[in-house]
Amino acid sequence: MTALAVESLATEAPTTRVLVLASLLCAYPGIDSAGQAHLDYPANTYVLPTPDPVMFPERFYLYCFEHGIDGILIASCGTDSPYEGSYEQLAARVSRVYAQMKERGLDIRRLKLTAICSVCSKAFVREVGELAQLVAELGPAGSSGQEPGGQAS
Repeated sequence: MTALAVESLATEAPTTRVLVLASLLCAYPGIDSAGQAHLDYPANTYVLPTPDPVMFPERFYLYCFEHGIDGILIASCGTDSPYEGSYEQLAARVSRVYAQMKERGLDIRRLKLTAICSVCSKAFVREVGELAQLVAELGPAGSSGQEPGGQAS
């Protein structure tokens, strides 16, 4: 690698990463159809299909932010979830995670709960695009858990 290439790598803006937790019955088919339709969404998006996002404990989100994930989009079924009470439990969990994020100086806009249906490919593209743009503006969450300037929303 040439010295110019090394210098170029050192001056590039750090990349950010967005994790999408996608419910298998609702959001994931919509996300899959976005890919099949060749709709553009940020390349820094990592989709994790899951039976239901409610299965992830509070510490999971904080761990992600501490280890290189800069934004998390929870793409759930919303109140249409086939698992009784799961959306309400998930919304309560996200509220508790917001409080923990504030304690750690993390901007709570890095975590977003939304309902994406099985045919909502354009809604997914919009949601993930907005989150990716936001985390690009905020920069990496960092291993310290502190936002640049130590500010939180």
